[in-house]
Amino acid sequence: MADEVVAFVPGHVTGFFSAHPDDDPRVAGSRGAGVTLSEGVTVRVRPATTTTVTLGGDAIDVDPVERVLDALSVTAAVEADTSLPLGAGFGVSGAMALGTALAANGVFDRALSENELVTLAHGADVQSGTGLGDVVAQAHGGVPIRLEPGAPGEGLLDGIPAQTRVEYVTFGELSTEDVLSGDTTRLSEAGSRALSSLVERPTLDRFMFASRRFAREAGLLTDRVEEAIRDVNAVDGEASMAMLGDSVFALGTGLSEAGYDPAVCQSHPSGARLLDDDSAALVADGASPSVPHRE
Repeated sequence: MADEVVAFVPGHVTGFFSAHPDDDPRVAGSRGAGVTLSEGVTVRVRPATTTTVTLGGDAIDVDPVERVLDALSVTAAVEADTSLPLGAGFGVSGAMALGTALAANGVFDRALSENELVTLAHGADVQSGTGLGDVVAQAHGGVPIRLEPGAPGEGLLDGIPAQTRVEYVTFGELSTEDVLSGDTTRLSEAGSRALSSLVERPTLDRFMFASRRFAREAGLLTDRVEEAIRDVNAVDGEASMAMLGDSVFALGTGLSEAGYDPAVCQSHPSGARLLDDDSAALVADGASPSVPHRE
């Protein structure tokens, strides 16, 4: 048993999706597309006599993390840190679940494969009502396209072969659970149309176009996000709404050029990973393991 193991999981912004519930959490999930972020969540797991979960040093209840630890039959101290906003469409709950699964597997020598751990974290996120597709996208990295819903062995992933600067501004929180527990018929029909459009031409421009159209057709746009998208469009930029949050993201410099003061990062070239001792030490000193952004 190791003293501690540290994992890094990229953030994930979904541009559009369709919901596909199922009694089996391995089969349940979403189809759609998004972009993983060089800003993400660092998760540190240590053995403990009772389970505790903190985010940024503060105690927090994160149901997917509890489910992951229960599935592994372990008790642990889980310490997560991130610069991403919680509940704003950046996949923090999924990242915490996946990071916990990866790190706890190492700490407690459970000897599970990557696909088994992703399946475990995906199921925990689905059962908690906090996400349908973040975990599989965060395990993949890049600009993933979720062609079929579900965990590894059930779902099917492709991706846009590109990297990009990402800017984002958050105005507040939206409840993923509230949206997913309601009638998702209109949302899923819009998501299916968006996916067909992107598969026809898998480029970043088409992804952003399909995402903006989805947000309008699904009836999810908030007033502040809609205004920000219009402002970015006015300077010939590309922006859309982060699903599901009161947040707007842009590729390139659209938000900056529109007069906003956005957070800036890059798409993440790879998926979730364990950190070696040197990287973990840098994180402990306050450095980020993420990919530096280019101005």
